Amino acid sequence: DTIARWLVRVGESCQQITNQLVRNVSVRYVQADEMWSYIGKKDNNFEFRGDVSNGYKGEAWTFIAIDSDSKLVLSYALGSRDQDTAYRFLKDLRERITGPFQLTTDGFAPYVAAAYDSLLALDGVSFGQLVKVYSGDRVVAARPTVIFGNPDVKHISTSYVERQNLTVRMNSKRFSRKTIAFSKKAANHLAAMQLHFANYNFCRVHRSVNMPPALAAGVTDHIWTMEELVAPAFK
Repeated sequence: DTIARWLVRVGESCQQITNQLVRNVSVRYVQADEMWSYIGKKDNNFEFRGDVSNGYKGEAWTFIAIDSDSKLVLSYALGSRDQDTAYRFLKDLRERITGPFQLTTDGFAPYVAAAYDSLLALDGVSFGQLVKVYSGDRVVAARPTVIFGNPDVKHISTSYVERQNLTVRMNSKRFSRKTIAFSKKAANHLAAMQLHFANYNFCRVHRSVNMPPALAAGVTDHIWTMEELVAPAFK
């Protein structure tokens, strides 16, 4: 219980650091995707609206947006895979980035209404979806689809954010598909997510850019240590 309480404190502190520094980020290409996980048990009969105090048990989806150039995780949201979470997610993304950019998501339909509501009014924003065609459980085709603006079809891709999903699962066993380390409480699940993305952005050197993504994106001027990242939680 003590360790779990510390985790929640650290997660809240990491979220404050993210909210403070990941602002007005200049980007060109943004990729977004959703990652499945669960809290307490895999099956559920009601939707998770992000309330971490409601004793929720069941499926929980993490929506993730990543800058294709710096590999910075720009925004994330925890909830059900539904319209409500898509709106919350893209609204948060809009508040963190600046300048013209191109957004790519998978073919999840609620993104369309959420993008029209959150992003269409911004100058120079283009939106495309990579719609996957399935035969049974296998993907047999992926079709770039223009939703609005003038997206570069060559950059309608979700490869970077899908690789980020693997990074999450490899570094936080709470998100593994088959594990006994799943979160028992929603607050702990959210905190683990907040800690992971803060560590990934500020502390961990990404091999493709040879520095932490936050440094590559210009939102910090040095490589953070884990001690520096978690220290504010214990002041």
